[in-house]
Amino acid sequence: MGSWKIYPDTKYYFCTTSITSWYPVFTEIEYFSIIIDSLAYCQRNKGLLLHAYVIMLDHIHLIISAIDSNSIPDIIRDFKRHTSSEISSLLKTNNQKNALRIFEEAAIGCKHNQEYKVWQPSYHPIALQTEYFFKQKLNYIHQNPVKKGYVHEPEHWRFSSTGNYGGHYNVAINIDKL
Repeated sequence: MGSWKIYPDTKYYFCTTSITSWYPVFTEIEYFSIIIDSLAYCQRNKGLLLHAYVIMLDHIHLIISAIDSNSIPDIIRDFKRHTSSEISSLLKTNNQKNALRIFEEAAIGCKHNQEYKVWQPSYHPIALQTEYFFKQKLNYIHQNPVKKGYVHEPEHWRFSSTGNYGGHYNVAINIDKL
């Protein structure tokens, strides 16, 4: 339990992916929307099952599974590739030169010949093999904005699945029930 790989007999994974240099990209609704829209696309078209999430300023946490668990690495790769392109484009539009410089420098020497490296390389999948571990990570996700001081109560952070679990109707994205 806890190593960073996908196991054929494990259904749920806690994943974290962080922005290069922990740069706070998610500071405006347009940037959050890129993540929300892309996760929803992956749910509709790639077999992603999203059970919990939080979008912080410089990283995201997810609890996911997939219709075909072997497809998780491909789904995350495509998600990161697409959101990287969309984030870079929006940063250009918004003339965010500092962020673009950081991501451009990080892309130097990348094997994929990309202009900007928005995400750090891994997504650190941790197998959630017990109900206790699942609930621990779910609580961690929902408490993360409180711990960071963004809000006083988890349900006040709009970009988290807390509202989905609390029966709220104004949620950023629907989650897949367990």
